[in-house]
Amino acid sequence: MRTGVLIQVRLGSTRLPSKAILPLAGSTVIQHVMRAVKPVPADVHALLTDPASAERLAPLAGAEEFLLLVGSPDDVLSRFCAGCREWQVDRGVRVTGDNPLTSGTLARMILGVHETAGADLSHYLDLPWGMGVEVVEAAALFGAERDAVDQAEREHITTHHYRHPDRFRIVEEPPPAWARLPDARVTVDTP
Repeated sequence: MRTGVLIQVRLGSTRLPSKAILPLAGSTVIQHVMRAVKPVPADVHALLTDPASAERLAPLAGAEEFLLLVGSPDDVLSRFCAGCREWQVDRGVRVTGDNPLTSGTLARMILGVHETAGADLSHYLDLPWGMGVEVVEAAALFGAERDAVDQAEREHITTHHYRHPDRFRIVEEPPPAWARLPDARVTVDTP
């Protein structure tokens, strides 16, 4: 069973352009994300991006020893599936590239919950917005890639799964008490 830590990132945000490469506490936002999830046990650690962002992200990925895959600018689901195929990943830990306070500790914990439960998709509930990750089986991603027709299901990787809970085993658990803060936001959306 091969696991990939796959960070979705692009620089085309309209609210805060290039936010993933903005400076933050001596690094960039994306470097904080990569460093947070690098200790998560996986066969592959990679950034998944679009053609317009690749040139500026490639040196940052290389410096942190992350692979880089360039895929569709709008169909993020297909980009994730392409990463799974490229590196023969059976399970992906989905991480968002503009969340510098992503918790590697929580990522390792939910990965263990996911494996024990034999789930298709797993995540913690009630975390601060921007701290969590999802774990999703490649087979479930490929099923969504085949069946998802709605643009929201192509842009947001696991939306199709949540809309079809009869087809996928979804595990949603409360996090440890120390991480439970559902009304907080720690994602980067504004200056």
